[in-house]
Amino acid sequence: MTDKLANPAPLGLLGFGMTTILLNLHNAGFFPLDTMILAMGLAYGGLAQVIVGIMEFKKGNTFGTTAFTSYGLFWWSLVLLLILPNTPIFTGLNAPTEIAMAAYFFVWGLFTFAMFFGTLKTNRALQFVFMSLATLFFLLTIRDLTGNMILFGDLTIGMIAGFEGIICGSSAVYLALAEVLNEANKKTVLPICPVN
Repeated sequence: MTDKLANPAPLGLLGFGMTTILLNLHNAGFFPLDTMILAMGLAYGGLAQVIVGIMEFKKGNTFGTTAFTSYGLFWWSLVLLLILPNTPIFTGLNAPTEIAMAAYFFVWGLFTFAMFFGTLKTNRALQFVFMSLATLFFLLTIRDLTGNMILFGDLTIGMIAGFEGIICGSSAVYLALAEVLNEANKKTVLPICPVN
């Protein structure tokens, strides 16, 4: 007899999506960067996704293992980039320059764009999550390369990235809830548009 394993992906998608929404509400200019976002990055965006990646490994899902573990560690690395220069334990560490952060976001954008091709035989909802995330990383790259260039009035490229990030995070939350509700109801409650 084998026990049926639960699908861990909704937990990872919620950890990613909710943390992404909160960070990008900041990027869009709604509130300053504070410990609420950093705590979400460490716990729900970071730890939860790493745990989900390990669970996907046990299920034999290479894509899920790579994606969830990588993005969980992305959140941890981002939090460390923000707090290490201000931590008295590690004196002499400089905060990353805008060029360094642009490089950071660019490599994450390349990784995400490559991972997008792993979604082509899944469903449109997951494809949207990955393509909108790649777009977000490239917008953040442009923000840091241009010093957050102003585009229209007071609207900056960083604010545009923030609004796009809210959409990206919301799409991950939608997919997570769709997977939970569709499984719980044994029918399509929220469509995810599988690829035939």
